[in-house]
Amino acid sequence: MQDENLVNLVMKNDITKLKNALNNGANVNTTDQKGRSLLLIAVIGKQTEMAKVLVEYKADVNLQDAQKDSPFLYAGASGQTELVKLFLNNGARFDVFNRYNGTALIPACERGHVETVEILANTKGFPIDHVNRLGWTALMEAVVLGDGSTIYQQIITILKNAGADLNIPDKDSITALQHSKSLGFKNIVKILES
Repeated sequence: MQDENLVNLVMKNDITKLKNALNNGANVNTTDQKGRSLLLIAVIGKQTEMAKVLVEYKADVNLQDAQKDSPFLYAGASGQTELVKLFLNNGARFDVFNRYNGTALIPACERGHVETVEILANTKGFPIDHVNRLGWTALMEAVVLGDGSTIYQQIITILKNAGADLNIPDKDSITALQHSKSLGFKNIVKILES
């Protein structure tokens, strides 16, 4: 079967026909013109069942497209917790980074995906203090790009309890605590100071 047909089957969420193709030797790691794997296309489309089938057929959860997105990174960034768990159990690597040289945790923090943050921050060996190309950790993104609301307070508490280093500054030597104070996030200041 041609690559284009496989991509279309995933986009149409046609699990039966895709399984038939894979059973007949189709490559589970087929990519489209943008370098997106079948699994990444399923994750982008929030097609959980399709993604599960592809993983069952040993799809690579770390395969990156032209933009450096991988199924694992994208699932983390978009808060698809069920898929994050699935990928963690099927070879997700912590040394494969997105276009900002970031982990799956950093955008999850920025976008307020509490449940995803809880899982990643508490996964053994996950680089919770990884610094991305902007010079920010997951904690820094939650403070600087968050809005100080309850969701971000929860995320910062999770990171703190999981052992994140609260004192890693940004490129301008400003810490998350200093940013919280200047942004007027009183509740976050309390969490960081307690």
